[in-house]
Amino acid sequence: MKKKSFTDQLNRKIFLPFPPKRIISLVPSQTELLHYIGIEKEVVGITKFCVHPEKWFRSKQRIGGTKTYHLDKIDALQPDLIIANKEENDQAQVEALAEKYPVWISDIKDLADALIMINRVGALVGKPLEADTLVGNIQEKFVNLPSGDTLQTAAYFVWREPYMVAGGDTFINAMMKYAGYQNIYESQGRYPEITLDKLAEANPDVILLPSEPFPFKEKHITDFRAICPNAKIKLVDGELYSWYGSRLLQAADAF
Repeated sequence: MKKKSFTDQLNRKIFLPFPPKRIISLVPSQTELLHYIGIEKEVVGITKFCVHPEKWFRSKQRIGGTKTYHLDKIDALQPDLIIANKEENDQAQVEALAEKYPVWISDIKDLADALIMINRVGALVGKPLEADTLVGNIQEKFVNLPSGDTLQTAAYFVWREPYMVAGGDTFINAMMKYAGYQNIYESQGRYPEITLDKLAEANPDVILLPSEPFPFKEKHITDFRAICPNAKIKLVDGELYSWYGSRLLQAADAF
């Protein structure tokens, strides 16, 4: 089969048989994207966190998590394409896979990066028209959302013990603006570790507690209410803020 070259979002060039017939996705949001644009039997492997679509989660071979893979399972699947992400996947393991298989890596920090990724993945798997239609639909939904004026100040937590928040230069930070929030930690690195005392000093209007990566629950709200009694504390769907594929359609509606 003739091989075709593609450039990923790290400006790496890869060569693969086109269209690929045995795809492994190491990224939950991009797994969901593949399904949305019409890929089905070609996806042979996913991670244990690729919960959408549910039928794939039940039926596809799981090759581990997003950070730790069962290399023997990957080798057994003999992929002709692996789709990865710079932030979500482990660099050393991805580099090891890239020595054996074509690995296409996304790097996404804002909506524009996500839309570029969708178009490139569509081209990568032979579904350019479907991907382009999805991009147009997402753009249409996001065009009327807040642009940055009169935003409520907010902190978005990603972990507990230690407490960590989303900072600047992250996709979550970009999505917060569309949801109507100004991230109080935008200038403090990508995922700074903070204390609740520091949170009290910052005094945000809103505290956002997502369902992932740490699964915040109703019981955790008490800790934050004690330290920031005037803040509005919200449990939110983490997928809406951190998944950058077809889930963006739902995110725009929710925001």
